[in-house]
Amino acid sequence: MAKTTQRFFEARPESVGQARTFATEALADWGLPDRAEEIRLCVSELATNALVHGTARGHGFLVKLDADEEAVRVEVHDSRRQHPEARQAAGTDTSGRGLVLVNAFADGWGVEDRTPVGKIVWSCFKAAGGTTA
Repeated sequence: MAKTTQRFFEARPESVGQARTFATEALADWGLPDRAEEIRLCVSELATNALVHGTARGHGFLVKLDADEEAVRVEVHDSRRQHPEARQAAGTDTSGRGLVLVNAFADGWGVEDRTPVGKIVWSCFKAAGGTTA
């Protein structure tokens, strides 16, 4: 049975922690603890990217979770079209590792344009025996 939930967050630093909690609680409610820590980390990284790079002034971001028997899909919707790119951060950099982490923990990730404006950055996490959506 497919499950979906979403929540809008204001463009404030505390929204990243709220997005992590939202994802953790949704996965617990759905009885999906298997990859909860990996999903929580990726929600945190994608929400941070949306907050820092993806939200136009006066706009927030949306976190959406979809789950079925095969996978959990995380989407973060924001208001800017600029697509993020994973980069190799230098050892002394204090940021710039988010998408590298998403790439390492998720079974797939990507970016789609959103209508009428903005983009969706998504990541998928296969369940045991599932396929990437």
